[in-house]
Amino acid sequence: MTAKPSQLGTPDTAPVSLTAEKPHGFLLPIVGGAAVAHLLNDMIQAMLPAIFPMLKSSFALDFGQIGILALVYQITASLLQPWVGIYTDKHPQPWLLPSGMVMTAVGIALLATANSYHMLLVAAAVIGIGSATFHPEASRIARLGSGGKFGTAQSTFQVGGNSGSAIGPLLTAAIIIPHGQGAVAWFLVVAIVAILVLTRLSVWGRHHGAAKAKSLSQGQGAGLDRAGVIRAVAVICILMFAKFVYIASFTNYFTFYLIERFQLSVQHSQMFLFMFLAAVAAGTFAGGPVGDRIGRKAVIWISFLGVAPFALALPYANLFWTAVLAIAIGLVMSSAFAALVVYAQEAVPGRVGMVSGLMFGLMFGIGGIGAAGLGELADKHGIVWVYGVISFLPLLGLATAFLPTARKLKG
Repeated sequence: MTAKPSQLGTPDTAPVSLTAEKPHGFLLPIVGGAAVAHLLNDMIQAMLPAIFPMLKSSFALDFGQIGILALVYQITASLLQPWVGIYTDKHPQPWLLPSGMVMTAVGIALLATANSYHMLLVAAAVIGIGSATFHPEASRIARLGSGGKFGTAQSTFQVGGNSGSAIGPLLTAAIIIPHGQGAVAWFLVVAIVAILVLTRLSVWGRHHGAAKAKSLSQGQGAGLDRAGVIRAVAVICILMFAKFVYIASFTNYFTFYLIERFQLSVQHSQMFLFMFLAAVAAGTFAGGPVGDRIGRKAVIWISFLGVAPFALALPYANLFWTAVLAIAIGLVMSSAFAALVVYAQEAVPGRVGMVSGLMFGLMFGIGGIGAAGLGELADKHGIVWVYGVISFLPLLGLATAFLPTARKLKG
C-alpha cells in the first residue's frame, strides 16, 4: 500500500527564501519555536501529576482515584489526537495551535478553583482536550521546518516537551505546594506566553506550509505495503505499551515510591522526579539525530534492551543508587520515541498528522491506562511491590526484531 501525499494545497507567492520548492535547510526558528511551545504545553501538563500528593491529601483520595484522575486526562488527550491528525492531513488548520492552548488555559482555571473530586475530573478532561488539539499540528509544523532532517526535528520538538515535563514539577514544588491549590492559577501566565508563540507559528504555517510540504514530499520513500503496516503497528503498540506504562510509573508514582521507601518529603521527592525527567529530555534530544545517522530500528533496540539492567536493579537500590539508576533509565529509554514517530511517518508517507496523532494518542492513552492500573495495584499490594513488577517491562523491547523494513525506509 502506498499512501498518497497529503493534500496541502499549492505553493503561494511568499518570499523565495522560505517557499522555494527546492530542498531547504533546517529552519531553527520554526522547529525551535515548536519546541518552545511544546515545552510550555508540557510544563502545564506535568503540573497535574506533580500536585497529585497535594490533591490526595486535600480531597482524601486513594491511589485508585489518583489513577482515575490521570486516566481521564490522558484518555481525553489520546482519543482526540488521531482524529485531529486525520482531518488536518487533508485540511491543515494552523489556527488549532493557539486554540488548543486557550482550552488548556480554561482547564487551568477550573483546576485552580475545583472544590470536589468531580470538578477535578472535569478540569483534567479539559486540559486533555487542549493537549489533543496541540500535538498533531505542532508536530506537523516541526516536520515542515526540518529540511529533511526528520529525526532531528522530531527529537528537538519532543525534547521541548520533555524539558517542560521536567520543569513542571520544579515550578509546582516552588509555587503550588507551599501556597495551595489556588496557586495553580499562576500557570495561566505560561499558557498566555504559549498562545503568543503558537500564534506566530500559526501565521508561518498558513503562509508557507503548503510549499514546505510539497518540497519534502519529493524525496520520501514508498513506505510499507498493507501487511507491513499492520505488522509495524502491532509491534509499535507493544513497544509503546512497554515504554509508556513504565514511564507512567515514574511520572505519576515515583514521588509516592520515594516517600514510602525512603521517607522523603514531598518537595524532596519532586527533586528526584526532576532529575529523572531532565534525563528523559536529554535522551530524547539524542535519539533523533542518532536515528538519522544509524537508523530508527537501531535506536529502538538500544533504547529498550539497554535500559533493562537498570530497570531490574532499581527496586533493590538505596537512595543514592535509585537516583543514579533513574537518571540512566530516563536517558536510555527516552531515546526511542522520536525514532518510533519518524519510523511510523516514513512507513506511511503523506499522513504526518494522522501518524503523529496516533503516536501521541497512544502515548497518552497507554500512559493513562497504565497509571490507572498501577494505582489499583498500589492500593492492593503497595507502591514498592509495583516497582518490582514493572521492572520487567523493558524486556518487551525484544519485539523490535519483528519491525519490518521497507525499501527507502530507514531501519
